[in-house]
Amino acid sequence: MADKAADAFRTISEVADDLDLPQHVLRFWETRFNQIRPMKRGGGRRYYRPQDVDLIRGIRHLLYDEGYTIKGVQKILKESGVGQVAAIGAGDSDALQAVAARKAQVANDRGRSPAAKAADPLLGEARGGARRSGDKEDGAGEGVMALSGNHRNLLQEALFDLLECKRLLDQAR
Repeated sequence: MADKAADAFRTISEVADDLDLPQHVLRFWETRFNQIRPMKRGGGRRYYRPQDVDLIRGIRHLLYDEGYTIKGVQKILKESGVGQVAAIGAGDSDALQAVAARKAQVANDRGRSPAAKAADPLLGEARGGARRSGDKEDGAGEGVMALSGNHRNLLQEALFDLLECKRLLDQAR
């Protein structure tokens, strides 16, 4: 990509080549990170602005080099903003250190009190756990476990993460 100006728009193939990612991964990330919004021209052709490329580079770094999950990067984007992740992609070590400090804080919070854990909305017991389909009329058969919307979303994200891991393993073979 050295033959283009630094502020030139890039095609999906140029970004994929530059970041050593398959194009389908970039398209997948657009579905998981609504902050990635390339311009689309006739025929759906994508054009990425330089700030889009920095954001994608930051997401790639957090996922592949720092070991975050898609949900973890989504949380960083929500809490810290697009600017910080794009700064990571641009090579800003201060932005990366801020994320690392937040990661350490979260790790320390894992040793919190049982009362704090009980209030965690991600834990089923705090909300009464999974319910039997007979508890509420939802049309399912008797005795079938039903998931809350939050648990279903968590499982869906875990499935996407596992599929991405499988793809990476298959690619490494």
